[in-house]
Amino acid sequence: MCNIYSQTVPRQLLLPLFDVSDNRAAAFEPHGAIYPGNNGIVIRCAADGTRECVEMSWGFVLNLANRAPKRVTNFRDDKLDSRFWSASLRARRCLVPVSSFAEPKGRQPAIWHWFALNEKRTPFAFAGIWQRYKGPLKAEGTTVEIDVYSFMTTMPNALVAAIHPSRMPVMLVGRDTQDQWLNGTPDEALQVVQTYPAESMRIVQSGMERYDSGGDLP
Repeated sequence: MCNIYSQTVPRQLLLPLFDVSDNRAAAFEPHGAIYPGNNGIVIRCAADGTRECVEMSWGFVLNLANRAPKRVTNFRDDKLDSRFWSASLRARRCLVPVSSFAEPKGRQPAIWHWFALNEKRTPFAFAGIWQRYKGPLKAEGTTVEIDVYSFMTTMPNALVAAIHPSRMPVMLVGRDTQDQWLNGTPDEALQVVQTYPAESMRIVQSGMERYDSGGDLP
């Protein structure tokens, strides 16, 4: 679920919202659609404790015997003991800035529904984790070394469940909640994992377009 999201806020407006200084941030452009395997920006704490904004590749890489590696873009809040996630959850949490995210309904063609806090696409964050991956990205591919990220999902609220009945991303709205996820102990971080209220969200676009065409801010 949630295999498309957008981040449409320009760099100069986004960095202050996440307490990142200009000299600790990569150059990036807003995107109306970010897909698995694409680069997206994440906010993490550097070794000196200062926040930094960096680009990473979306999706942890799961190597499978006799098959191509698989990108795993999100992880469930009820399966946190998996060794695939647990070390990153303890030591490498991050914030994934988001303007909106999409879920499909139906087939041939699917109708994509874009969820946001409001029509202005006020930014929030997914509860993310990251790790350094070393290995191939495709069958018989060369070895690469890259940073990858994923984010947590939980039970959906009524608005999301009408489109996708099983899961929704963990949405971190507001600095206090984001700070607790990023800087708290593992137990403290998990206290902010909850279903975001349906009444505080909107469906801001519906149609066949797999791109948030209304999310560009001035």
